[in-house]
Order: sequence, then C-alpha cells, then structure tokens
Amino acid sequence: MINRQCPNAPPEVALTKIEINLLDQVVKYKKNGHSNKRKLSDYLTRIAILGGYLARASDPPPGNIVMWRGLARLTDIVPRFNLRVKIVGN
Repeated sequence: MINRQCPNAPPEVALTKIEINLLDQVVKYKKNGHSNKRKLSDYLTRIAILGGYLARASDPPPGNIVMWRGLARLTDIVPRFNLRVKIVGN
C-alpha cells in the first residue's frame, strides 16, 4: 500500500537494512533506465522475483500469491544470513 501512495519512497520504509542488502546480493534485477536511486518499487519487484515472477516487459504486475512466496523465501534467508554472520564474525 505504501508503494501505491508514494511510488518513489525509499526501501527503508518497509524493509530492514539486512533485507535490502540480501535482496541486492541474491536478486540481480536491472531496471530499464539509468537511475541509481533505490526505490521501494524496485525492491518489491525483487521480492516478487524470489516468488517466481519473471519480470518480463509484457508481464502484468505480480499478484498476492507471488508476493507471499517471495516474502516467505526472504524470511527464510534472513535468519540463515544472521547465523552466518555470527559464526564467521563478520
């Protein structure tokens, strides 16, 4: 809903810094255009890609099930990343 009201909102509005860093590393998503400004809508697309969305130019926006799957995968990845950081100490 935040993305609908403020499409240029920063991703920190809805995601933690760890989630943002993980999405940057796990999902390679290039948006058409040369803007380097990070937006919430770009990270929502990355979450949808985790859920199986293909992000082709002709595809409709991702639905609730795809977003739910992506968020479920993201919440599975975050604790594993935190555990790795504690073990390695980095």
